[in-house]
Amino acid sequence: MKKMIFALALSAISIQAFATTTMSLTVNGLVCAFCAQGIEKRMKALPETAAVTVDLKKKLVLVQAKEGKTLNEKLIKEEIVDSGFEVVSASLIQKSIAEINK
Repeated sequence: MKKMIFALALSAISIQAFATTTMSLTVNGLVCAFCAQGIEKRMKALPETAAVTVDLKKKLVLVQAKEGKTLNEKLIKEEIVDSGFEVVSASLIQKSIAEINK
């Protein structure tokens, strides 16, 4: 029984280690496609970024990490603030952008 519990715990850890991580940021000041394009360009330039989407209606920026990479929340927030926007909140989600947008 102990071996079975250990095996289940180990598999849960390994599944999470390979889960895609996406940072979800609520950003004030996003009002037009030009704003979205600027944010997307800056986020895609980061070496750990696999994909980026901006939802103007929800004031939401989603930044997906490349497999095996970790997103730097402080750096991402700084990039957004340096672009002239205000980061209201940020959180990590263990899903890809495609999974979030379903």
